[in-house]
Amino acid sequence: MNYAITAATGNFGQTAVQELLKSAGSDNVIAIARNVEKAKKLLPQGIEIRQGDYADEASMEKALQSVDRLLFISSQPGGKVTRAAQHQNVVKALAANKVSFVAYTSFPNAQTSTSALADDHKLTENAIKETGVAHAFLRNNWYLENEIGFLKSGAANQYATYWANGNAGWALEREFATAAAKVLTLSDPKEVYEFAGSARSYEDLGAALKQATGNDFEVKQVTAKEYQAGLEKTGLDSNMAALFTSFQEPINDGSLNENSNDLETVLGHELTNLPDAINEILNRN
Repeated sequence: MNYAITAATGNFGQTAVQELLKSAGSDNVIAIARNVEKAKKLLPQGIEIRQGDYADEASMEKALQSVDRLLFISSQPGGKVTRAAQHQNVVKALAANKVSFVAYTSFPNAQTSTSALADDHKLTENAIKETGVAHAFLRNNWYLENEIGFLKSGAANQYATYWANGNAGWALEREFATAAAKVLTLSDPKEVYEFAGSARSYEDLGAALKQATGNDFEVKQVTAKEYQAGLEKTGLDSNMAALFTSFQEPINDGSLNENSNDLETVLGHELTNLPDAINEILNRN
């Protein structure tokens, strides 16, 4: 049985590779990366590394030859080739190679979500369904690492600001990635997994941050405009500040207000508690 993981040099991909090696063994794990030399430096020795670029359908067709089960990690938006087009290339390649099963990292409630971030994921899910390939959609909520600015502010005993109302199902990126690798090896996986931690607000996150750091800072809600202006004062240009500000939009519009135990069920244990997860992130940044 040949297992493959795309985008294997990212943080998510590296964790998934390490987890998959525990159950599948190095002879059965294939890492697919755009930059092979980078992959050789980052990934464990002994596994096969193949070149595959989402923007190049031919390279993906070659990379997926003889692959039985695939973890398809979604790309980041904003590239020269749209994410929708990139994903379509991967779907065509897995269908052409008759991959027997694909697990795809998607967006919470992708088929019904009104968030703009869900659009590409909905298209990709539908494209996978149309191939007839057996599949599991891993609808990941929000990585706690996305909140590094908020966390570092509290760690420095400064205002921890946010603008969004609503809740998010924060958990560590490694927990989402570990679960993804586990699903890849299941004999009877579900079609949809809504992976999330407990739904929490920024006030909840701030309280956990205070507990983690022992600091007594103010957790302060501002407007989106004020939040962006604050980022610009730190030296970010307006476009980058607007991008970082937009990261809270899915929380504000309710897209991440999840109530699901799928992540803990697949992992087989409780998630890392929020203060410990926060310290884990702060200790490596």
